[in-house]
Amino acid sequence: MNPSRRRFLATTAAAAAGALLRPGGAFALPAWALPREFTAIRRNVGFFTMRGGTIGYLVNDGGVAVVDSQFPEQAQACIEGLNEQSGGRGVDVLLNTHHHGDHTGGNVAFRGVARQVVAHRQAAEHMRNPPGGSPPEDQLYPTMTFGDEWSADVGDERVHARFRGRAHTSGDAVITFERANVAHMGDLMFHMRHPVVDRAAGATLRGWMDVLQATVDAHDADTIYIFGHAGAELPVTGGADALLGFRNYLGAVLAFVEEQVNAGLGPEEITEMRGPLAGFEAYGPFGNPSARNALDVAVLEVTSGE
Repeated sequence: MNPSRRRFLATTAAAAAGALLRPGGAFALPAWALPREFTAIRRNVGFFTMRGGTIGYLVNDGGVAVVDSQFPEQAQACIEGLNEQSGGRGVDVLLNTHHHGDHTGGNVAFRGVARQVVAHRQAAEHMRNPPGGSPPEDQLYPTMTFGDEWSADVGDERVHARFRGRAHTSGDAVITFERANVAHMGDLMFHMRHPVVDRAAGATLRGWMDVLQATVDAHDADTIYIFGHAGAELPVTGGADALLGFRNYLGAVLAFVEEQVNAGLGPEEITEMRGPLAGFEAYGPFGNPSARNALDVAVLEVTSGE
């Protein structure tokens, strides 16, 4: 094990033996048996993986901060691990990068644990009134919202949240641990996999490209970025090259659709072309048509003139 990575694993042979057999024949551990893993990055900042969007965390002598919360069971496992590291001091601030349930569903586990919950004002509104959906029966909502930015000191670290415009939704924030020079991207960053594009919540592919570029421009070459999601077996952290590569992917999807429109194809014909995108074959085919699929959203953006 790499000595620079602190890991706390919770797995048992009994849990593995209790894996459930899915109809397709693949074995899968139940949610409670998934490993919890804390991986240090630098200067007391790290990330937690279990199930859902990647959680970022800070634990230092002066405080604890958490970015995103996955789901309730996973959030509870995260809290227990943080308590092991902090001596049970609780969480000074929980930040949500955006409203989606795999990043905010675990907020309820932080009730009575987090002293403050922070999110962009549009993300907070979408948590209460999800576009095209219903709010959860029980939720811990943000106690503080912001427009363009929010910042606070947590111990000897400066935590800064910034909104740079519509992208994956209309309320995505990048959370930067400034002294550690680590930035949590939430779902602004899908590493080498097709993204969810929540058009109902204000998503725009062109805007997303601009936000990625602006984020890289606002940080430096040494910044480590935490990704919301990554392809199978791929890392959930990386540098600016990963962000720019994802920006190029979004641009390539739009360019592909524009090329087909210029060739005289209609929207239905284009959305049937779901094979891997040239130059981005590692992402795989686009999958089934969906209102949140990058190809389908690109067709809507291009044909509507957005």
